[in-house]
Amino acid sequence: MQQNRREFLKQAALTAGAIAAGPLAGVASAHRVATRLAIQLYSVRDDMKKDPKGTLTALARMGYKNVEHANYVDRKFYGYDPATFKKLLDDLGLTMPSGHTQLKEGDHWNGQDFTDAWKQTVEDARIAGQGYVICPWLDESLRTDAGRLKRWMDVFNKSGELCRASGLQFGYHNHDFEFKDRLDGKLLYDIILGETDPKLVAQQLDIGNMMGGGAKPMDVLNAHPGRFALMHVKDVIPAKGAGEMNDPYDSTVLGQGILGTEAVVRAAVAQGTTQLTIEQESYQGRRPLDDARKDLEVMHHWGY
Repeated sequence: MQQNRREFLKQAALTAGAIAAGPLAGVASAHRVATRLAIQLYSVRDDMKKDPKGTLTALARMGYKNVEHANYVDRKFYGYDPATFKKLLDDLGLTMPSGHTQLKEGDHWNGQDFTDAWKQTVEDARIAGQGYVICPWLDESLRTDAGRLKRWMDVFNKSGELCRASGLQFGYHNHDFEFKDRLDGKLLYDIILGETDPKLVAQQLDIGNMMGGGAKPMDVLNAHPGRFALMHVKDVIPAKGAGEMNDPYDSTVLGQGILGTEAVVRAAVAQGTTQLTIEQESYQGRRPLDDARKDLEVMHHWGY
């Protein structure tokens, strides 16, 4: 049935008013996708260093419900023991479903078994309420020998078993080198995916990082459909000088760059991605918390 002009104008006015009402309103939010939305606290790293509680309070007031940590040192999250940090989050209406802690040779794996330090990492993640323990880095020493990398991927699988015993899941987060470096003619990322059990090692796809390695997010999604339970949602612009990882790009506010983030996110969610984590590492002179608010507004406008 054709919509008459009066109905059209009425609907247009309602839509405009809803969007003006704020990021939680609007037509898109009425059809919000049931995908968990979080912010990687590295996005506001300086603020978290100065005032963790105040920064978390500000994020909660913006409307964030979930955070992902990037600071676990001496069994503490941003200076708080796991139980105390969880209570701080609980009091603010926040949860921490995931966090980044690098799994290291020697420190965490002695060649035969996991050290107490890694077992404590998993236990502390459980206490803090995490569902995912994510390793965000591979040491350069692991990137030069295919056999050694494959053996380390077996350690990843074992870490997945360890995490699963505590009701958690282990995961890996890419940077750019996985899409640049090759061993025996294969990209590191293809080796990582091929040598890890999807049931034991979740993949968190950082769609901004890969751009610096020459990869295109949509191509990677299409090559490995359904493999990415989590995603770091970014947008990028050409860097003026060396980029964030000495590559050609810097991250920026979602929707303002060249990545085509909205289409990539929609494709990932259609494939089964269940957690979208906003991360912005460069701000072009703006305050990180201001950009965190803008990023959340954009994601809500897109329906997440």
